[in-house]
Amino acid sequence: FSGSGGSDPELSAAGRHQADRIARSLVERGTIEEIVSSPLRRCRETAAAVAARLGLEVRIEDGLRETDFGAWEGLTFAEVRERYGPDLDAWLASAKAAPTGGGESFAEVARRVAATRDRLTARHAGRTVLLVTHVTPIKTLVRLALGAPPEAMFRMELSAASVSAVAYYADGNASVRVLNDTSHLR
Repeated sequence: FSGSGGSDPELSAAGRHQADRIARSLVERGTIEEIVSSPLRRCRETAAAVAARLGLEVRIEDGLRETDFGAWEGLTFAEVRERYGPDLDAWLASAKAAPTGGGESFAEVARRVAATRDRLTARHAGRTVLLVTHVTPIKTLVRLALGAPPEAMFRMELSAASVSAVAYYADGNASVRVLNDTSHLR
């Protein structure tokens, strides 16, 4: 668990390589007009790699930060299962349950991400905006676009440095166009 309540690690060598690959891929697509990033270092570094190739500025948006996983920060899933089994079971069973030690529930994250989505779609209407963010905010944006229940969060796979795309329309509708594309990493 590496969320917004932990050590805020930088990208590893592999992460920097992935950021370079995704930057090259996005340049080839040629559609990005704005870049907005989570304040966490790994996203800022990825956004900077893309921005450097596209000649764009990066805007930081706190609402795109990853979930605060509380006492689970820095632990593996197995370690959380061993140390906090009942809390983990509750978290997996309900979007309203928060990680041990003051972490954010998925319901809290969904409210934060939805408000951020609303601000960004109003501010950047009609533009193609790259959001550089984390697993939970991405899954939340996809889930909300689909009108899927909170349990859908556990039924989506997102790989590091993957691309997902959601289109938002003036009438309030949205459509998921891409989920978990990693073809640029091959």
